[in-house]
Amino acid sequence: MLEFKFDTQLLIEGHDLDEDRIGNYITEHFKGDCLLCIGDEDLIKIHFHTNEPWLVLAYAATQGEIYDIVVENMERQEQGLKG
Repeated sequence: MLEFKFDTQLLIEGHDLDEDRIGNYITEHFKGDCLLCIGDEDLIKIHFHTNEPWLVLAYAATQGEIYDIVVENMERQEQGLKG
């Protein structure tokens, strides 16, 4: 069993985005691991393993428009099922 089962990925489009500020907020406020937060002031890519992806999505939506959202259940994938 995985500690954090949802692979959460999304893009944030906005203005004056700061990958360090967004990444720090995610690690300080949400339980998870394998954070990737990369981009520039207009577009940020988030990749994060968590058990509460809806919290990450709600926060990201406060930073700009979110899209290309993917949430996959990695426990199901380990079992050979569709994630």
